[in-house]
Amino acid sequence: MKALLITGPVGVGKTTVAEAVGARLVQAGVPHAVIDLDWLRHCRPSPADDPFHLELELRNLSAVARNYVDAGVQRLVLAGVLESRADRARYAEAIGAKLTVCRLKADLTVIRKRLVSRHQHDSDLGWHVNRAAELEKLFASAWVEDFVVAADQPVAEVAQDVISWWLAAERLPTG
Repeated sequence: MKALLITGPVGVGKTTVAEAVGARLVQAGVPHAVIDLDWLRHCRPSPADDPFHLELELRNLSAVARNYVDAGVQRLVLAGVLESRADRARYAEAIGAKLTVCRLKADLTVIRKRLVSRHQHDSDLGWHVNRAAELEKLFASAWVEDFVVAADQPVAEVAQDVISWWLAAERLPTG
């Protein structure tokens, strides 16, 4: 199995692009699964030392990935926030496969517009906007990705760029 993790700040379109990549894989007849990692860690309360429930997410991902492999999945498309190179290694270990990472990037004004649209009636809008800016700074220095794709174009174009880069990255020697 080969896996792609689509990362980026809150509101950049990770899940939307992952679903579009999945749709392309359906068209190509490739057995695959798309997973929004948020749902693998979504429970409350979070432990004080793990506010985003990363440990739970990784345990759940490991079990789900095994089940998908048993079901014949050849490609796994993940959408979630990846904050460090150390965590990248932990995700690869959890899924038991080579992991390619794509970071989506968009101007913060575009992301803010998306977040306002998505969270217009949500009291956490400010948190999401601040978190997007915080993650953009983190990504600028963390270098967790194999490639970056602009996410301020139509979703179909973003998905095609992601797939093209993913296939190119798989042809690179590992080591």
